[in-house]
Amino acid sequence: MNDPLIPSDLLKKSDKILFIAHLALGDYTYLQNCFQAFARAYPHLKLHLWVDEVRRTSDASQWPHLKKNVLYDWLDACEFIDKTYKQNYSPELFEASIKEAREEHYPIVVSLGTLRPHFYANLARRISPDGFVVGLKKPMGLSELPHYFTYRKLDAALDPDVADRSSAPHISDVHADWFRRLANVDIPPRERIPFVHIPERFIEGAKTRLQEWGFDKRQGKLVFINPFAKTRKRCWPVERVAELITTMRAQPEWRDACFIVNAVPQEVERVKTMLVERQLDRTELFSANENFFQLPAMLAQCDLIVSVETAVMHLANAVGVPVVALMRQKTPEWAPVDKANSTVITAHQRRDWVKAIPVQDVMHALA
Repeated sequence: MNDPLIPSDLLKKSDKILFIAHLALGDYTYLQNCFQAFARAYPHLKLHLWVDEVRRTSDASQWPHLKKNVLYDWLDACEFIDKTYKQNYSPELFEASIKEAREEHYPIVVSLGTLRPHFYANLARRISPDGFVVGLKKPMGLSELPHYFTYRKLDAALDPDVADRSSAPHISDVHADWFRRLANVDIPPRERIPFVHIPERFIEGAKTRLQEWGFDKRQGKLVFINPFAKTRKRCWPVERVAELITTMRAQPEWRDACFIVNAVPQEVERVKTMLVERQLDRTELFSANENFFQLPAMLAQCDLIVSVETAVMHLANAVGVPVVALMRQKTPEWAPVDKANSTVITAHQRRDWVKAIPVQDVMHALA
């Protein structure tokens, strides 16, 4: 093995390490495997994680929403992460968190911030003035010249692109390559499949919800459909969801199926209206509005998941349920990694949004 970016003797003698990252659910779905592998390779190191809020704002009306990031539910249940910094959604809390982190005197800080990597290089050094600091940095081009002196604060720089660019790597391959170069942590492909440990109370809660809806898997298959993502480019119209349900019900193998339509909180009323107008029987609205684990617990009960490119698509692999993923052509590295349980449908043109995918393409994949 090559020498790691973080000196081996420093890894051996240190008692803790801080990773800095801006994380959505999809990011953590794959990085979780890397953090777990790192914790196994260096069990003497306490692993701390700074989850930066890229939507940080002085607008107090947005704080309750930012504070209730469902990712924190997942992180709080993670056994190999000893501490998480998650109170930095306002400028004041950001500075308070930096002060708290500085008091830890971290011997090693690693920034995995892909957006504005120069900002996170500076943040890492602010947190650890005297420690060993690593950050992401692409080879210096003209656009990076203004940040030259910021990057000089790093003790080591990690090129975020994999060394072998001959093939199109999956995001899990990219993350695994980072940890190999950082600390000689080997994560073979079979250990890059997402996982989630769902507390039993949420599994029982999902089963109870299905009973309340009158859904019985012994009578018909259970299908989960998620048309929503954070950006409009990755969303599928709710009218298309209704069309898919109607079209599937016309096929013998789906005639007795029950359907669950997932909605983010701000879209709940619109989906409710659609379900009433279309008079879709054996179809219910679902939203994990209390705890993150409500979502994977419900996904685990299903026979099929149809989802746009967002966390639901990746969590389908984590719970081992077959998924039909609706994607743009521009993000192949974010396709579901478990190919045996995944069917990917992409929009026909590279410029197309997910909404350009017709129901017939989904039906063709199901056939």
